[in-house]
This record gives sequence, C-alpha cells and structure tokens, in this order.
Amino acid sequence: MIRHRVMTLDDLEVVLSWAAAEGWNPGLDDASAFLAADPNGFFVAEEGATPVAAISVVNHSDTFSFLGLYLCQPAYRGKGIGLALWRHAIAHAGNRTIGLDGVPEQQSNYAKFGFDMVGKTIRYSGVIDPAASPEIRDATAEDIAGLVKREAIASGWSKPRYLSEWFQTAPSRKTLVFGQGSQVSGFATVRKCRSGAKIGPLVAPDKNIAEALIRDAARIFEGPISIDVPWTSEGLSDQCRFLGLEPVFETGRMYRGKSATPSGSYVAVTTLELG
Repeated sequence: MIRHRVMTLDDLEVVLSWAAAEGWNPGLDDASAFLAADPNGFFVAEEGATPVAAISVVNHSDTFSFLGLYLCQPAYRGKGIGLALWRHAIAHAGNRTIGLDGVPEQQSNYAKFGFDMVGKTIRYSGVIDPAASPEIRDATAEDIAGLVKREAIASGWSKPRYLSEWFQTAPSRKTLVFGQGSQVSGFATVRKCRSGAKIGPLVAPDKNIAEALIRDAARIFEGPISIDVPWTSEGLSDQCRFLGLEPVFETGRMYRGKSATPSGSYVAVTTLELG
C-alpha cells in the first residue's frame, strides 16, 4: 500500500542521491538549506517503510511556490504513484503561483496541469581559468538581508527563508560579494557538487563584474563550473561562452498563475530545484 508523508532531512538526503543518479548533480550541502525554505514542502510516497517517489512544493512566500525534485524510482514508474503524489503535494501551494523548471520531455505533461512556458534556462558548463580579485570578499552575516532583497529584484520572486540559509557559509558552499562595506555591486554563491561546482545565484551589473565573480568562484572548488542562465540574461550567456563554457542542458521555466520575468542581463538561477 502506498502512503504519502512529509520528508525528513534523512529522506531528503536519499532523494538527492536519486537526483544524482539521474544526472542532476546536486550540491553536497543542499539538503539542510532546501528544508529550511519550507519544512512541510517536501513529500515522499512510500511502500511500507521504503520511499519510492518524491516531490517538493516549497512555499517561498504568501504568493509564490516552486515545484521540483519530482522523481520516481524506476521500478515504480508507470503505476500512477508519481501522479498521485503530485496531486497530494501540489495542494500544499494553495492559491499561490507555482513555478517549475521542466525538462523538454515533460513540458507537455506540465502544460496539462495548467503550467505555461515563459522561457528557457540554459546550463553552461566547463573548466575556466580561475583568478582572484582584490575587490571580492566573502559575504558576512550583515550582507545577507541585502543579498536576499537584491536576488528578489533580479529573479522576480522573494525567497527569504531559502536564501537566508543559502547565503550562509557551509562546508561546501560560499557566497562572494564584489565591493567593500555596504557598497556591494554584485554577488555569487558557489557550491561543491557531486561533480565540480555550480554557481547560483549570480547577480551582477555588467560583464566585467560577472566575469570577476565567476573566475573568483572557480578558485574555491576543483572541477568544472556550471551556471544556469535564464532566457533574459543574454549578457551572461555571451560571457559564459567567452569564458569557454558550453551549453549542456536546458529546462523550460513554467508557471501556473502569475509569471515573473528576471531582470538584468547578468543573472543566474539559484537552483533548478527551488528556483
């Protein structure tokens, strides 16, 4: 018999290992930051005591939720288990707008549930030459509230619980800011993943500051760098190509309800799982 329940932290670690097996390459310290965003927004379907499917519907605010981590173990696919869990979990959003980043092969299915496409997100990956910048420093606790507000302006949605945790330094995650004191011109978070590292979010006013942040972030963890660039950030797409990064993966940003358009030509998505 299949039953649905809210995930524990241990459950979420297991589900992220499923995501790694699917090639999603999550970060090593993602679970606790994800759960801080909305502890009641992560769900599993289990048979007996064994989780077999998962989904997250994270309520970031009173008006916005984000759906992700929709996974079903291979032996349980095609039995309606994932769809039943979807219907159970999506109720958690209530009347909020729901966003998601859907892979191309699933976009038509999401459209059946009222999700409309607004644009693509392209993942750029590769190895770049790292370079330290004297104008870049580690973010401090005093920076976090301002960074949360600036990311909300850039992405179109406020995600305070999630990013307040995300911007704190963790063993495998660090946020960098360009500028001194309160004069912050741009920022980026880099986290170590199963393979290489990912940068997100990144918010910069121009290509020079974006490049400085990317090159400085590339010093911190070994291996290739990946950056998820939304459809509006043409400048960052060009800069990624200039740095030798190549497009390797794409998703479609879809919304059920009011949509939002990222602002700024040098903005990268925080994660495809939580927006």
